[in-house]
Amino acid sequence: MANPSKDNLFVLINSLSKSEKRQFKLYVNRLGDNTDAKFLLLFNLLDKMSEYDEEEILKSNIVTKLQLSNLKAHLYKQILISLRMNPVNQNIRIQIREQLDFATILYHKGLYKQSLKILDKTKLIALEHDEKNIAYEIVELEKVIESQYITRSIVGRADELAIQAKELSQQNVIASKLSNLSLQLYSIMLKSGYAKSKEEMQEISTYFNNQLPNYQIEDLGFREKLWLYKAHLWHSFLIQDFLACYRYSNKWVNLFNEYQQMIFLNPVWYIKGNTYLLECLYLIKHKSYIKEVLEKLETTIALDAFPKNDNLTTLHFLCYYNSKFNLHFLEGDFEGGMYLVEEVLKNLKKNEDRIDEHHTMVFYYKIASMYFGAGNNKKCIEYLKKIIDNKNLSMREDLMCFARVLSLVAHYEAGMDYLLEVQLKSTYKFLIKMNDLHEVQREMIKFLKNLGSIFPSELKSEFKKLHARLIVFESHPYEKRAFLYLDVISWLESKIENKPVATIIQEKAKKLIR
Repeated sequence: MANPSKDNLFVLINSLSKSEKRQFKLYVNRLGDNTDAKFLLLFNLLDKMSEYDEEEILKSNIVTKLQLSNLKAHLYKQILISLRMNPVNQNIRIQIREQLDFATILYHKGLYKQSLKILDKTKLIALEHDEKNIAYEIVELEKVIESQYITRSIVGRADELAIQAKELSQQNVIASKLSNLSLQLYSIMLKSGYAKSKEEMQEISTYFNNQLPNYQIEDLGFREKLWLYKAHLWHSFLIQDFLACYRYSNKWVNLFNEYQQMIFLNPVWYIKGNTYLLECLYLIKHKSYIKEVLEKLETTIALDAFPKNDNLTTLHFLCYYNSKFNLHFLEGDFEGGMYLVEEVLKNLKKNEDRIDEHHTMVFYYKIASMYFGAGNNKKCIEYLKKIIDNKNLSMREDLMCFARVLSLVAHYEAGMDYLLEVQLKSTYKFLIKMNDLHEVQREMIKFLKNLGSIFPSELKSEFKKLHARLIVFESHPYEKRAFLYLDVISWLESKIENKPVATIIQEKAKKLIR
């Protein structure tokens, strides 16, 4: 039996709402001949299945094994056509594309004047909504038609179109270079996480500066500025300049506040911009502004004008719950944040076909951290094991490394000393393999390795020594990243002062968090 998450048609049908399924059947039955169409029978059968079962399909005698692949492809296409016609899925970008298609049809029929009229009107709409790629396509088709449809204004018209094409081409090239740079930096972040050494920081900054195109900020439109801020944001994340991260994520969100209509045209990037702004505010410990930004985001998403679809619902879920976790971490309110665990696990299950493994593992780490802070070390280990045992996870090497380090601490706290030796060897080998063994981790592993030879009466003294060795790394350019994943300083202080780690973090929060 095939894995239901691997069969694209089955996943697509499962994603349809009741109204979308009803519209599809109306679309198919618009002609009487389609009432018994095989693809509709296949649709009805798949809609009733809880899991994809090819044997059941073949037993239904709707289709033979040889025909099944083609029938599924045809049904998939028909569902997409139906979805495209649904008013819910209509946006300005699709409407512009539709008008361009109409103009192309009229051109092929030789109705040049009608085609040009549609193109001229559609081009204005495209430029108004900063859709410069489509605007460039429109200008190129206008040039083709003008070369065949001779008018008395052909000379002036040729100059006008040539200038428009050149300007749009230049803007599109800058946008393309900035988007390429942003994507490459994002890829590095996903693969390796923050820069681990001075050499890596220099390498990333050199790459960033070499790839950044020449530009005048006043010449950039909405789209070019958006990609520019994204590129700067990822560069700042990689070199751990969190104030710069805040600055550029704030510019990103303020860009949408400046171009209000773009919030509804580009809702994905609006949510993503707020997601990164909220993450940056967590890193610089600005709790009050996190609540303000989150409240404004929730208000905007609730507006009737804000688009509603499955993709946006998923992005909103990731943003909202990540921020809620971070708020509880800042406040040291681990017990109070336990309600999030059940809600997140329920949503991860519900949206498993839309949420990638990377985001799922990040949530598992946050859940593990929540349990660790609440003192439930066995549940912490349970969720860290999901990350450690994931052989398919090829991204976020830093997340995999620190999951192992936190697992070591949780095993110690849980009194599972008999597993520590194996864990220590495994973690040490993994960190060496990942080239990720740095001073904070080295000191932690050395301390845990020597625990067996430390008398109970000497424990507090040893905790103090380790605390003194690690505290100097809190402001270190690249060693400080260890404390983003595991607040080992607060943990050590909890052991020294004989207080729960949550209490230590709460006491710090009153003094440090804004």
